[in-house]
Amino acid sequence: MIGVANHPNWLMFTRTSVNKDECSRVAVYVNIRMSSFHFSLHRDIIDHRNILLVLFFNNNNICWLMNVYSNSSYSALKYLKDTEVNIQNLLIITRDFNI
Repeated sequence: MIGVANHPNWLMFTRTSVNKDECSRVAVYVNIRMSSFHFSLHRDIIDHRNILLVLFFNNNNICWLMNVYSNSSYSALKYLKDTEVNIQNLLIITRDFNI
């Protein structure tokens, strides 16, 4: 990640990597007032530089946020199409699909 916003009122989730070619191209920001929902990043389910999957609890229910960025080769969309994952209570956040 290069040039991401950093503010004390926001928690940022992003994928980290030592390899420059695998650096994350997407981030998820959560206002600290929502931190009681206990957010956590889950690379164990989806591990792609253009996709972030974040879990949180809402009234004892597990919910998920997914942020997706699709580059000009559509690698994230192809990954999602070819990956079989069953995630319930999924909210998809998207921006700039380049389609």
